[in-house]
Amino acid sequence: MSKQAQVEKLTDYMANFVSYIGKVLPDDIIVKLDELAEKEDSPLSKTIYQTMKLNQKLAKELNRPSCQDTGVLQFWLKCGTNFPYINELEALLKDAVVQATFAAPLRHNSVETFDEYNTGKNVGKGTPTVWWDIVPNSDQCEIYTYMAGGGCTLPGNATVLMPGEGYEGVTKFVLDRMTSYGLNACPPLLVGVGVGTSVETAALNSKKALMRPVGSHNDNANAAKMEQLLEDGINAIGLGPQGMGGHYSVMGVNIENTARHPSAIGVAVNVGCWSHRRGHIVFDKDLNFTVDTHTGFEYKEEN
Repeated sequence: MSKQAQVEKLTDYMANFVSYIGKVLPDDIIVKLDELAEKEDSPLSKTIYQTMKLNQKLAKELNRPSCQDTGVLQFWLKCGTNFPYINELEALLKDAVVQATFAAPLRHNSVETFDEYNTGKNVGKGTPTVWWDIVPNSDQCEIYTYMAGGGCTLPGNATVLMPGEGYEGVTKFVLDRMTSYGLNACPPLLVGVGVGTSVETAALNSKKALMRPVGSHNDNANAAKMEQLLEDGINAIGLGPQGMGGHYSVMGVNIENTARHPSAIGVAVNVGCWSHRRGHIVFDKDLNFTVDTHTGFEYKEEN
């Protein structure tokens, strides 16, 4: 098979995957929602979770997106320098998004700034968003795929604290964000917290935190402890499912961190809503793939 044919094949794979994650939630999210539904005791909370489950069932059965806001597509690539299609990836991902927009279908969510027109195909200047991590001496490519919704993750927030504010300042920043806009983000939420040396490093860390599975923990013991403390604190706010009150407001808190300058602590918050549409697919050099977020995903060739 020619290289061009392989590029087209990879484009089809990714278009299929994008379409699928818009309709079927990741395995870990489904498990967590069922767990929280069991733990809530109010009739209203129970009804909301039952409605969420029915929504997911119908989305899969009717082959339709599970939420009307299918977001801005974002991709985080952990790509080996020897992956044969590394040079074509950005262009083919853009083509895959266009293909998925009409096949899924996806809502048109790419508006060119200043010119203020909707492109009608979910691509534009800088969209889809692509972040790269280059992996030396590897011939495989991991692609984290995320539908970033307008009510949850896109209104993320970042700041730089003075060192004297410490991790108490980080905690205050996160909790202030949860009380001010957590209600609008369709709880229960997956909260991604980034800590680093500036607003941009913290912001990217917080987005990467959302790609981690629910129930995973930071490798650093202190950061992992803070994940649990923040989870307990946000739950104590009492947002509950859809902000209607309840014992559990989050599916979890994930922290990703990098080193900082001695005079600054960068912190950022991004959240995923209850319909946290993220996927993780890994390709080898021959385009064989594995998916660890969605056990039911199978490639279906377009007619």
